[in-house]
Amino acid sequence: MNLNIVQDHSQLWKKIALFLISQNISLFGSSVVSFSIIWYITLQTSSGKWVMLFTICSLLPQVLISLWGGVWADRYNRKYLIMLADGFIALATLGLAIAFWAGYQRMELILAVSLIRSIGAGIQTPAASALYPQIVPMDKLTKVQGINQTLNSVLMLLSPAVGGIMLGSLGIFWAFMLDVISASLAIAVLSFIRIEKVVRSAEIAPVFTELRQGIDYVLNHKLLKRVLLCFGVSFFLITPAAVLTPLLVERSFGNDVWRLTAHEIVWTVGSMIGGVFISLQGDFKDKIRTVAICLVGFGVTFALLGIAANFSIYLLIMGIAGFFMPIMATAQTVLIQENVENAMMGRVFSLIQIVTGSSMPIAILFFGPLADIVSIGSILLVSGVLLAVVGVWYQMTNKRAGLN
Repeated sequence: MNLNIVQDHSQLWKKIALFLISQNISLFGSSVVSFSIIWYITLQTSSGKWVMLFTICSLLPQVLISLWGGVWADRYNRKYLIMLADGFIALATLGLAIAFWAGYQRMELILAVSLIRSIGAGIQTPAASALYPQIVPMDKLTKVQGINQTLNSVLMLLSPAVGGIMLGSLGIFWAFMLDVISASLAIAVLSFIRIEKVVRSAEIAPVFTELRQGIDYVLNHKLLKRVLLCFGVSFFLITPAAVLTPLLVERSFGNDVWRLTAHEIVWTVGSMIGGVFISLQGDFKDKIRTVAICLVGFGVTFALLGIAANFSIYLLIMGIAGFFMPIMATAQTVLIQENVENAMMGRVFSLIQIVTGSSMPIAILFFGPLADIVSIGSILLVSGVLLAVVGVWYQMTNKRAGLN
């Protein structure tokens, strides 16, 4: 009997490990090619217009398709949906690589393929997020998400370096091919995992009916309504720190490349430490309070970034801010996974993706022009204070509602 338990436990962790490996291999290839494309466009055009168009083509389709992606994730086998999306992205990238190898190197082609890749990501992301509770026991979700956040941070540290080496030494063709190879490996690894389709109690309805059911489910769920609102407002207020801080470094401390590099590295290292902390912690008993503390932590650190006069102190604060990101992301994600029925998981995560995917572009349309009128430090100070207020509000309203 004990031997069977040990074997079952071993098989469970083997399945979890294979899934994490698969998704992080896919993420690595996608990150490398994204960095390579943005740098290639910058070097070839020196045009803000082309960078803006690439950003729109990379983000907007993902947001638009994710509603359908959520319905499909609840309707079909999520494993095969992830594999098909990865394959779809890989084929589009392979076509782009062949076109560049043949000498057809047009910016319009890069934009078209970026749009296709974004559609694939919009299908893959809700399915992957919804799949975790299917294969991971509830009491292990936080630990597994912590491991995943740590792996994500490591890859985000490596991706720019690998992208730069590929673009500078081998050319963008090989950056494209790295993504094709990594997607193929991710599909191959995922194929070894046996995952059943989610059993649904309700009959399959038309897509738009199921879309409405997903929206109604969230709006009638006391906790999910607050989580969705928290995601929207917090991502809006996080945008100045996420997007404008490189400009703050250049304006306040100098335009040396090493400063911008250090700025990115300390955030990622802080995130890695946060991910390791979650993995060791194992779980958070009160996830709402954990999220609230992280939001207040973000608010305080972002406000301090706005008034930091010394670059070393600035980097220290940035590293501390990075520490909070995986903790907040994990606590919020696991909170959703623990409180949503499996048959609705895909649609709920698609709505989360729409809110987070649209909040930051909307925010930058406001904060970008504002940064040319008032100081970025002032923007960070005000947005940081408001973010801390959101954290306090999130804790108080959920506590009054008897949620945790």
